Amino acid sequence: MSISLSKIPSVDLLRGFVAVGRRMSITLAAGDLFLTQSAVSRQIHGLETALGVKLFERTHRAIRFTPEGEQLFVAADNAMQQLQDALGALEDNIRRRPVTITASIGFVGLWLLPRLGLFQAEHPEIEVHISANNQIVDLRKEGLDIAIRYGEERMMPPGSSRLFGETVFPVAHPSLGMKRLDNPSLIEQSTLLEFEGDSSFAWQWTNWLESQGWAGVKPKSILRFNLYDQLIHAAVAGQGIALGKGQIIGPMLADGRLVALPTSLPGPSSNKVYYLIQRDTPASSQAQTLIDWIRTEARVTDSAPA
Repeated sequence: MSISLSKIPSVDLLRGFVAVGRRMSITLAAGDLFLTQSAVSRQIHGLETALGVKLFERTHRAIRFTPEGEQLFVAADNAMQQLQDALGALEDNIRRRPVTITASIGFVGLWLLPRLGLFQAEHPEIEVHISANNQIVDLRKEGLDIAIRYGEERMMPPGSSRLFGETVFPVAHPSLGMKRLDNPSLIEQSTLLEFEGDSSFAWQWTNWLESQGWAGVKPKSILRFNLYDQLIHAAVAGQGIALGKGQIIGPMLADGRLVALPTSLPGPSSNKVYYLIQRDTPASSQAQTLIDWIRTEARVTDSAPA
Protein backbone atom coordinates (compact mmCIF):
# COMPACT_ATOMS: atom_id res chain seq x y z
CA MET A 1 0.00 0.00 0.00
CA SER A 2 1.09 3.62 -0.44
CA ILE A 3 1.60 6.26 2.23
CA SER A 4 0.26 9.80 2.33
CA LEU A 5 2.16 12.56 0.56
CA SER A 6 2.93 14.20 3.89
CA LYS A 7 4.96 11.17 4.98
CA ILE A 8 7.32 11.15 2.00
CA PRO A 9 10.84 12.16 3.12
CA SER A 10 12.41 15.40 1.97
CA VAL A 11 13.44 15.57 -1.69
CA ASP A 12 16.93 16.63 -0.55
CA LEU A 13 17.31 13.36 1.36
CA LEU A 14 16.03 11.30 -1.56
CA ARG A 15 18.27 13.18 -4.01
CA GLY A 16 21.31 12.41 -1.85
CA PHE A 17 20.28 8.77 -1.62
CA VAL A 18 19.84 8.44 -5.40
CA ALA A 19 23.15 10.18 -6.07
CA VAL A 20 24.98 7.76 -3.80
CA GLY A 21 23.09 4.77 -5.24
CA ARG A 22 24.01 5.73 -8.79
CA ARG A 23 27.68 6.10 -7.93
CA MET A 24 27.99 3.66 -5.05
CA SER A 25 30.34 6.25 -3.62
CA ILE A 26 29.66 9.05 -1.17
CA THR A 27 32.70 10.93 -2.46
CA LEU A 28 31.57 10.85 -6.09
CA ALA A 29 27.97 11.62 -5.15
CA ALA A 30 29.14 14.65 -3.17
CA GLY A 31 30.92 15.91 -6.28
CA ASP A 32 27.77 15.46 -8.38
CA LEU A 33 25.71 17.43 -5.86
CA PHE A 34 28.37 20.08 -5.16
CA LEU A 35 28.23 19.16 -1.48
CA THR A 36 30.77 17.93 1.05
CA GLN A 37 31.07 14.24 1.85
CA SER A 38 29.88 14.87 5.38
CA ALA A 39 26.77 16.67 4.11
CA VAL A 40 25.86 13.72 1.87
CA SER A 41 26.53 11.29 4.73
CA ARG A 42 24.14 13.31 6.91
CA GLN A 43 21.49 13.11 4.20
CA ILE A 44 21.76 9.32 4.05
CA HIS A 45 21.67 9.07 7.84
CA GLY A 46 18.67 11.41 7.92
CA LEU A 47 16.77 9.30 5.39
CA GLU A 48 17.56 6.07 7.26
CA THR A 49 16.36 7.66 10.49
CA ALA A 50 13.15 8.91 8.85
CA LEU A 51 12.38 5.46 7.38
CA GLY A 52 13.65 3.44 10.33
CA VAL A 53 15.71 1.10 8.13
CA LYS A 54 19.31 0.77 7.01
CA LEU A 55 19.74 1.53 3.32
CA PHE A 56 23.44 0.85 2.89
CA GLU A 57 25.92 -1.56 4.37
CA ARG A 58 29.26 0.14 4.84
CA THR A 59 32.60 -1.64 4.64
CA HIS A 60 36.08 -0.21 4.93
CA ARG A 61 36.43 0.52 1.22
CA ALA A 62 32.92 0.31 -0.26
CA ILE A 63 29.20 0.49 0.33
CA ARG A 64 26.38 -1.70 -0.95
CA PHE A 65 22.61 -1.68 -0.74
CA THR A 66 20.69 -3.50 1.90
CA PRO A 67 17.63 -5.32 0.48
CA GLU A 68 15.46 -2.39 1.66
CA GLY A 69 17.87 0.09 0.14
CA GLU A 70 17.87 -1.66 -3.23
CA GLN A 71 14.07 -1.77 -3.26
CA LEU A 72 13.85 1.94 -2.52
CA PHE A 73 16.56 2.84 -5.00
CA VAL A 74 14.76 1.22 -7.96
CA ALA A 75 11.67 3.34 -7.30
CA ALA A 76 13.48 6.53 -6.26
CA ASP A 77 15.92 6.46 -9.16
CA ASN A 78 13.09 6.04 -11.67
CA ALA A 79 11.08 8.86 -10.07
CA MET A 80 14.14 11.13 -9.90
CA GLN A 81 14.97 10.47 -13.57
CA GLN A 82 11.41 11.35 -14.61
CA LEU A 83 11.68 14.55 -12.59
CA GLN A 84 15.04 15.38 -14.21
CA ASP A 85 13.58 14.80 -17.68
CA ALA A 86 10.51 16.94 -16.97
CA LEU A 87 12.56 19.81 -15.52
CA GLY A 88 15.00 19.58 -18.42
CA ALA A 89 12.16 19.85 -20.94
CA LEU A 90 10.73 22.80 -19.03
CA GLU A 91 14.14 24.51 -18.99
CA ASP A 92 14.51 23.95 -22.75
CA ASN A 93 11.10 25.53 -23.35
CA ILE A 94 12.07 28.55 -21.26
CA ARG A 95 15.36 28.89 -23.15
CA ARG A 96 13.50 28.76 -26.48
CA ARG A 97 10.83 31.24 -25.43
CA PRO A 98 11.06 34.25 -27.78
CA VAL A 99 11.98 37.67 -26.48
CA THR A 100 9.28 40.13 -27.47
CA ILE A 101 9.90 43.82 -28.07
CA THR A 102 7.54 46.62 -29.01
CA ALA A 103 8.53 49.94 -30.55
CA SER A 104 7.19 52.52 -32.96
CA ILE A 105 6.99 51.60 -36.63
CA GLY A 106 9.59 54.22 -37.51
CA PHE A 107 12.06 53.08 -34.86
CA VAL A 108 11.71 49.44 -35.85
CA GLY A 109 12.06 50.09 -39.58
CA LEU A 110 14.83 52.69 -39.50
CA TRP A 111 16.93 51.86 -36.42
CA LEU A 112 16.25 48.37 -35.08
CA LEU A 113 15.88 46.18 -38.18
CA PRO A 114 19.04 47.41 -39.95
CA ARG A 115 21.03 46.36 -36.87
CA LEU A 116 19.16 43.23 -35.80
CA GLY A 117 21.09 40.98 -38.17
CA LEU A 118 24.20 41.60 -36.09
CA PHE A 119 22.39 40.48 -32.94
CA GLN A 120 21.07 37.34 -34.63
CA ALA A 121 24.55 36.49 -35.87
CA GLU A 122 25.92 36.79 -32.33
CA HIS A 123 22.98 35.07 -30.62
CA PRO A 124 21.32 32.63 -33.04
CA GLU A 125 19.81 30.77 -30.07
CA ILE A 126 17.60 33.74 -29.11
CA GLU A 127 14.35 34.14 -30.99
CA VAL A 128 13.12 37.73 -31.20
CA HIS A 129 9.51 38.74 -31.87
CA ILE A 130 8.92 42.38 -32.83
CA SER A 131 5.66 44.27 -32.43
CA ALA A 132 5.91 47.46 -34.48
CA ASN A 133 3.15 49.58 -33.01
CA ASN A 134 2.70 53.30 -32.42
CA GLN A 135 0.22 52.65 -29.62
CA ILE A 136 1.21 52.47 -25.95
CA VAL A 137 0.50 48.97 -24.65
CA ASP A 138 0.65 47.25 -21.26
CA LEU A 139 3.75 45.03 -21.38
CA ARG A 140 2.52 42.56 -18.78
CA LYS A 141 -0.98 42.30 -20.20
CA GLU A 142 0.30 41.84 -23.75
CA GLY A 143 3.09 39.46 -22.73
CA LEU A 144 5.88 41.73 -24.04
CA ASP A 145 9.38 41.82 -22.56
CA ILE A 146 10.76 45.16 -23.77
CA ALA A 147 9.36 48.46 -25.00
CA ILE A 148 11.18 51.33 -26.72
CA ARG A 149 9.38 54.59 -26.07
CA TYR A 150 9.84 58.18 -27.24
CA GLY A 151 9.15 61.41 -25.42
CA GLU A 152 10.54 64.23 -23.32
CA GLU A 153 13.37 63.07 -21.09
CA ARG A 154 11.77 64.64 -18.01
CA MET A 155 8.70 62.48 -18.59
CA MET A 156 10.56 59.16 -18.61
CA PRO A 157 8.85 56.77 -16.16
CA PRO A 158 10.71 55.30 -13.17
CA GLY A 159 12.79 52.28 -14.07
CA SER A 160 13.28 53.29 -17.70
CA SER A 161 16.71 53.93 -19.20
CA ARG A 162 17.65 56.58 -21.76
CA LEU A 163 18.95 55.27 -25.08
CA PHE A 164 19.64 58.43 -27.11
CA GLY A 165 18.24 61.83 -28.00
CA GLU A 166 17.50 63.31 -31.39
CA THR A 167 18.92 66.07 -33.54
CA VAL A 168 16.59 67.38 -36.25
CA PHE A 169 17.79 68.97 -39.52
CA PRO A 170 16.81 69.12 -43.22
CA VAL A 171 17.83 66.24 -45.49
CA ALA A 172 17.28 65.32 -49.13
CA HIS A 173 18.32 62.79 -51.75
CA PRO A 174 21.47 63.72 -53.70
CA SER A 175 19.46 63.66 -56.93
CA LEU A 176 17.87 66.98 -55.93
CA GLY A 177 21.29 68.58 -56.32
CA MET A 178 21.13 70.48 -53.03
CA LYS A 179 24.08 70.88 -50.66
CA ARG A 180 22.73 73.60 -48.36
CA LEU A 181 19.40 75.12 -47.46
CA ASP A 182 20.50 78.73 -47.18
CA ASN A 183 18.23 80.58 -49.61
CA PRO A 184 14.44 80.99 -49.49
CA SER A 185 14.28 80.45 -53.24
CA LEU A 186 15.22 76.82 -52.61
CA ILE A 187 12.07 76.43 -50.54
CA GLU A 188 9.95 78.03 -53.27
CA GLN A 189 11.33 75.54 -55.79
CA SER A 190 10.97 72.45 -53.62
CA THR A 191 8.47 70.02 -52.16
CA LEU A 192 8.55 69.84 -48.38
CA LEU A 193 7.84 66.51 -46.71
CA GLU A 194 5.86 67.21 -43.53
CA PHE A 195 5.61 64.79 -40.59
CA GLU A 196 2.16 65.00 -39.02
CA GLY A 197 2.76 62.20 -36.50
CA ASP A 198 4.44 64.56 -34.02
CA SER A 199 3.24 68.05 -33.16
CA SER A 200 6.49 68.99 -31.40
CA PHE A 201 7.94 72.42 -32.19
CA ALA A 202 11.04 71.00 -33.89
CA TRP A 203 9.00 68.96 -36.35
CA GLN A 204 7.05 71.82 -37.94
CA TRP A 205 8.38 73.25 -41.19
CA THR A 206 6.70 76.56 -40.34
CA ASN A 207 8.95 76.88 -37.30
CA TRP A 208 12.02 75.95 -39.31
CA LEU A 209 11.28 78.60 -41.91
CA GLU A 210 10.72 81.20 -39.20
CA SER A 211 14.05 80.25 -37.56
CA GLN A 212 15.79 81.20 -40.83
CA GLY A 213 13.88 84.50 -41.16
CA TRP A 214 11.75 83.11 -43.97
CA ALA A 215 8.30 83.36 -42.42
CA GLY A 216 5.67 83.42 -45.14
CA VAL A 217 7.84 81.73 -47.77
CA LYS A 218 5.73 79.13 -49.59
CA PRO A 219 7.12 75.82 -50.92
CA LYS A 220 6.23 74.57 -54.36
CA SER A 221 4.17 71.82 -52.67
CA ILE A 222 3.82 69.84 -49.46
CA LEU A 223 3.50 66.09 -48.93
CA ARG A 224 2.24 65.08 -45.48
CA PHE A 225 2.89 61.79 -43.68
CA ASN A 226 1.61 60.32 -40.42
CA LEU A 227 4.38 57.67 -40.25
CA TYR A 228 7.99 58.79 -40.01
CA ASP A 229 9.48 55.86 -41.91
CA GLN A 230 7.22 56.63 -44.90
CA LEU A 231 8.43 60.24 -44.86
CA ILE A 232 12.07 59.10 -44.89
CA HIS A 233 11.44 56.60 -47.68
CA ALA A 234 9.86 59.41 -49.70
CA ALA A 235 12.96 61.54 -49.09
CA VAL A 236 15.22 58.67 -50.22
CA ALA A 237 13.06 58.41 -53.36
CA GLY A 238 13.86 62.07 -54.12
CA GLN A 239 10.32 63.33 -53.56
CA GLY A 240 11.29 66.36 -51.46
CA ILE A 241 13.08 67.82 -48.46
CA ALA A 242 12.45 66.18 -45.07
CA LEU A 243 13.34 66.99 -41.51
CA GLY A 244 15.53 64.08 -40.50
CA LYS A 245 16.37 62.55 -37.13
CA GLY A 246 20.14 62.32 -37.29
CA GLN A 247 20.35 59.45 -34.82
CA ILE A 248 17.81 57.35 -36.72
CA ILE A 249 18.92 58.01 -40.31
CA GLY A 250 22.67 57.86 -39.62
CA PRO A 251 23.27 54.86 -41.93
CA MET A 252 21.44 56.64 -44.79
CA LEU A 253 23.64 59.69 -44.35
CA ALA A 254 26.74 57.52 -44.17
CA ASP A 255 26.04 55.63 -47.40
CA GLY A 256 24.82 58.66 -49.32
CA ARG A 257 21.14 57.81 -49.66
CA LEU A 258 20.47 61.13 -47.94
CA VAL A 259 22.53 64.28 -47.50
CA ALA A 260 22.24 66.78 -44.67
CA LEU A 261 21.38 70.34 -45.75
CA PRO A 262 23.05 72.88 -43.45
CA THR A 263 21.11 76.08 -42.78
CA SER A 264 22.44 79.57 -42.20
CA LEU A 265 20.96 79.75 -38.72
CA PRO A 266 20.27 77.04 -36.13
CA GLY A 267 16.86 75.47 -36.42
CA PRO A 268 14.52 74.44 -33.60
CA SER A 269 15.96 71.81 -31.26
CA SER A 270 14.19 68.74 -29.91
CA ASN A 271 13.94 67.74 -26.26
CA LYS A 272 12.72 64.23 -27.07
CA VAL A 273 14.64 61.03 -26.31
CA TYR A 274 14.24 57.32 -26.91
CA TYR A 275 14.18 55.19 -23.78
CA LEU A 276 13.82 51.55 -22.88
CA ILE A 277 11.37 49.94 -20.48
CA GLN A 278 11.64 46.30 -19.41
CA ARG A 279 8.74 44.30 -18.02
CA ASP A 280 10.65 42.24 -15.49
CA THR A 281 13.46 43.17 -13.11
CA PRO A 282 15.56 41.17 -13.31
CA ALA A 283 14.76 40.20 -16.90
CA SER A 284 15.14 36.67 -18.20
CA SER A 285 18.64 35.85 -19.42
CA GLN A 286 17.52 36.01 -23.07
CA ALA A 287 15.73 39.33 -22.61
CA GLN A 288 18.70 40.76 -20.69
CA THR A 289 21.03 39.78 -23.54
CA LEU A 290 18.86 41.72 -25.99
CA ILE A 291 18.55 44.67 -23.59
CA ASP A 292 22.32 44.84 -23.16
CA TRP A 293 22.82 44.71 -26.93
CA ILE A 294 20.29 47.50 -27.55
CA ARG A 295 21.96 49.69 -24.93
CA THR A 296 25.38 49.09 -26.48
CA GLU A 297 24.13 49.98 -29.96
CA ALA A 298 22.33 53.01 -28.52
CA ARG A 299 25.53 54.30 -26.93
CA VAL A 300 27.20 54.15 -30.34
CA THR A 301 24.26 56.04 -31.86
CA ASP A 302 24.25 58.63 -29.09
CA SER A 303 27.99 59.29 -29.39
CA ALA A 304 28.05 59.58 -33.18
CA PRO A 305 28.06 63.07 -34.75
CA ALA A 306 24.48 63.97 -35.61
